[in-house]
Amino acid sequence: MLRQRNHFRTVVALCALFVILTIPAMLIYPGGTVNDPTTTSYSFFTNFFSDLGRTVTPAGKPNTTAMLLFTVALTSAGLGLAFFFIIFAGFLRLSKLGRGLLVIAALFGVASGVCFVGVAFTSANLYRSLHGEFVRWAFYLFLAAVLFCIPATLLAPAYPRRLALVFVAFALLLAGYIILLTTGPKASTPQGLLIQATGQKVIAYASVLTVLIQALGAQRLSGRIQADG
Repeated sequence: MLRQRNHFRTVVALCALFVILTIPAMLIYPGGTVNDPTTTSYSFFTNFFSDLGRTVTPAGKPNTTAMLLFTVALTSAGLGLAFFFIIFAGFLRLSKLGRGLLVIAALFGVASGVCFVGVAFTSANLYRSLHGEFVRWAFYLFLAAVLFCIPATLLAPAYPRRLALVFVAFALLLAGYIILLTTGPKASTPQGLLIQATGQKVIAYASVLTVLIQALGAQRLSGRIQADG
């Protein structure tokens, strides 16, 4: 149980690193959006996270420092996501059905984490098509993983119901974002860019927050189980 608690702490650290590193990346970013390359700083509501990972800005300015920070940040988040689902699959005492659901969730979760790492290493200005595919599949697979976690955690008597409901709320939010991503307004228009960039920020931070909540909850539960045992 002590090892599991340490593993969940690692997940928390990796997810927190995403937030910690993207802040200076935003501050350092030279500016420029897909619609207006003349801006001089990062705009929270009209720049995508992917802009931080560009080798050069839309105006052609070097973006090396922000790109490196973003690459490390998103790689950490992807690894943290994959690691979370791996350890979560063996954490709860469940029936054969419940264990099977979490194993399937882990497969989808690891694949999603790999896709997020793929996003980190395919700069949008160099590998636009591949970058977009990694983005879409990262979220598709993440949703699949969460959908399998929901019944598994609801079937686990020891797992707090409120944490299972966090999965439910996040699944609804993630499904909504996927609809926005695939059928919403195009970022080529000012209004579409505002909606898409803002939606991306909401789902990115919601993703990190959800994994943090689950990892911290599992860590505390592991401590209680160890104390009772």
